[in-house]
Amino acid sequence: MAKAIWNGKVVAESNRFEEVEGNIYFPPEALKREYFTETDHLSVCPWKGRAGYFTLTVDGKTNPNAAWVYRDPKPAAANIKDHVAFWHGVEVVR
Repeated sequence: MAKAIWNGKVVAESNRFEEVEGNIYFPPEALKREYFTETDHLSVCPWKGRAGYFTLTVDGKTNPNAAWVYRDPKPAAANIKDHVAFWHGVEVVR
């Protein structure tokens, strides 16, 4: 079981996940959607492709662009399509 925790709340948890470059990528159904708001922020990884981001909001506190997703990854990263990973102080445990 992997869990992502921020501001004292579990924002994602699943027995199924992918691990890439030390990051746990949670499948879409693992997310507690009430905490996520999609943003306009984008980044590009040379081998994974373009990532979109989410801001987390928990109990009135926000963590901008704390999660990212590859909606249309390059073939080498097909296993993380639509999966979400975290940073910016989000604790991921397994």
